[in-house]
Amino acid sequence: MSLVVYPGTFDPITHGHSDLVARAARIFDRVLVAVAASPGKRPALDLDTRVQLARQVLAHHSNVEVVGFDGLLTEFLRQQQARVILRGLRAVSDFEYELQLANLNRAMSSEVESVFLTPSEHLSFIASTLVREVASLGGDVSKFVHPCVVDALKKKYASGA
Repeated sequence: MSLVVYPGTFDPITHGHSDLVARAARIFDRVLVAVAASPGKRPALDLDTRVQLARQVLAHHSNVEVVGFDGLLTEFLRQQQARVILRGLRAVSDFEYELQLANLNRAMSSEVESVFLTPSEHLSFIASTLVREVASLGGDVSKFVHPCVVDALKKKYASGA
């Protein structure tokens, strides 16, 4: 059975992320969406919220599971008995960083491979950072994220947090 791990902060999960998961779900038997705690990035939404939102957004995929994790990705892969990492490339500018990550992960765990998928063109500009910024300024992000994410962001930024 083929398994791929799609790690990320998913702060918040966007239509671009969902598109990559749908593509991966057609290629792999199992897709494990690994929501990273990433405290160094200071996520706007807490880990439990990000996991729950991803579960809601991706619930219609029978071969997709969402879990949270903290720590090294390579250790998480070992725990899950996984060897393949999925990463998304929106633009050429993403490639250099993603190549560095792929090489680092392989240096840390020689059996690990990375595969890269691109989102649909109409989704290629969507980034969680931009979605958070628009939402924090009271803008409409409903074209970029699932309705449950819109609600979570409205709640987050209505509280002044």
